[in-house]
Amino acid sequence: MVGKILEPEIRSLIEARNFAALRELFREWPPADVAEVILDLPDDEQVIIFRVLPHALAADVFEYLDFDAQQKLLRAMAHEQVAAILNEMSPDDRTALLEELPSAAARQAIRLLTPEERRVATALLGYPEDSVGRLMTPDFIAVKEDWTVQQVLDYIREHGQDSETLNVIYVVDDRGKLIDDIRMREFLLKPLTSPVRDLMQKTFEALNVTDSQQDALNTFRKYDRTALPVVDSSGVVVGIVTIDDMLDVAEAEATEDIQKFGGMEALEEPYMRIPLWRMVRKRAGWLVILFLGETLTATAMANYQAELAKALVLALFLPLIISSGGNSGSQASTLMIRAMALGEVTLHDWWRVMRRELQAGLSLGAILGAIGVARVGAWAIVGEQYFHQQPYGAHWPLIALTVGIALVGVVLWGTLSGSMLPFILRRVGADPAASSAPFVATLVDVTGLIIYFSIALVIMRGVML
Repeated sequence: MVGKILEPEIRSLIEARNFAALRELFREWPPADVAEVILDLPDDEQVIIFRVLPHALAADVFEYLDFDAQQKLLRAMAHEQVAAILNEMSPDDRTALLEELPSAAARQAIRLLTPEERRVATALLGYPEDSVGRLMTPDFIAVKEDWTVQQVLDYIREHGQDSETLNVIYVVDDRGKLIDDIRMREFLLKPLTSPVRDLMQKTFEALNVTDSQQDALNTFRKYDRTALPVVDSSGVVVGIVTIDDMLDVAEAEATEDIQKFGGMEALEEPYMRIPLWRMVRKRAGWLVILFLGETLTATAMANYQAELAKALVLALFLPLIISSGGNSGSQASTLMIRAMALGEVTLHDWWRVMRRELQAGLSLGAILGAIGVARVGAWAIVGEQYFHQQPYGAHWPLIALTVGIALVGVVLWGTLSGSMLPFILRRVGADPAASSAPFVATLVDVTGLIIYFSIALVIMRGVML
C-alpha cells in the first residue's frame, strides 16, 4: 500500500537518476514492501533499484521475490552484484533458488559463492530432495550447559547477527549433540549468574535431517513451534528449520492437493511458467481415465434398455440420482483427504470413519430422498389439478417411492465410497488426494445407475416393468 502511494516519487527519483535519495528512501523499509514495489516496476527499473540497495537489504528483498522475478534480475545484474546477493542470502532460501535454476545456471551461481558459502550450499543440496536437509539453515545459536546466562547473552551479542532466529537457543555438549532447546525469554528473565543447566527441562523436539518436509510440517503443527532443530543420525545439531520455510511447504502441499482434487496431476510449476505441452499431458491423463470410466455408464444404461422402454419416465430422474451420489461422494472424499493431511485421521481409524459415514450417508440420503418424493408428488398433484394432465402417469406414487429409496441408496453408497477410497489409496502407498472429486463422481455414476434400476425393478415389477 505504501509502495502504491510513493510510486510516483520513486519513478521521479529514477528518472532524475537521484540514486542517493532512492537508497535513503528504501533503507528503512521492510524487505517485503520493497519487493512489492519492485514487482510493480518495469524490468529495467527493477534492476536500477537493486543496484542502489545495500547488499544486505538487496539479499533480503531478493528472497521475497517469486522465482520468475529472481531469474530476470539475475540475468540483468552484473556478476559482482549477483555474487553479493547470493552470498548474503540465507542458506535455506538460496537452496530453494538453486533447486529451481537449470543445472548449468545453478553450477554457475555456486561458483560465485565464497568458499564457506559454497561449502554450505553444496552440503544442503546434497540432501535428498523434499527432505528437511534442503530446508534447514546452519545459522543458529548453540551454547553449553555450564555457561551462565551472562555468557550466553554476551555470545548472542557477538554472534547473533548471523542467526536465522533468536527466539530459541540450543544447548549442545562438547560433540555438538543436542541436549535441550530454551526459549530466549527464559534467559531474559533469569539472574545473570544462573547456569544454563538450571533452565533446562530436556523436553525438546527435533527433526532428523532425512525426514520428509511433510513430516516436518506435521511436527510444527503438533507442537506449535516457530523453529525446530535438525539433527543427524548421531544427534548432532546441523541446522534449524523455521516457520517461514514451513509456510512455503504448506502452500506447496495445499496447491498440489487442490490440483489433484480437480482431477489432474499436480503441475509442480506455476501456471504461467509451465510449458503448454506439459500442462496438457498432466491434465489429459486423468481426463482420459474419467472419460473411459463414464463410458461404463453408457454400458450400464444399455443393460437396462428394456426397462427404460417400458417406463421411460425413469430416465427423467437419472441426472438427479447420479449427481446426488457423485456430490455426496465428493463431499466425503474431500473431508477424508483433508483430515488425513492434517493428521486428524489415520489408517487405523477406517472402521470408525465407516461407521460415522454410514450414519451420515443414511441421514443425508433420507433428507434428499424425502425431498425427491415431495418433488415427484408435488409435480404430479399440481399437474393433475391445474393442467389436467399427469406428468408421471397413474403410478406416480411408485415412481416417487423408487426415487426416494434410490436416493437413500445412492447417497449412502457415494458417501461410503468417497470416504473409504482415500484409505485404500493410502494403504497401497498412493496419494489419497488422487481420489479426486471427479474420480469419485465417475465411480459413483456407474454404480448409482445399477442401484437405481435395481430398486425400480423390485418396486415396479409387474406394474410398469
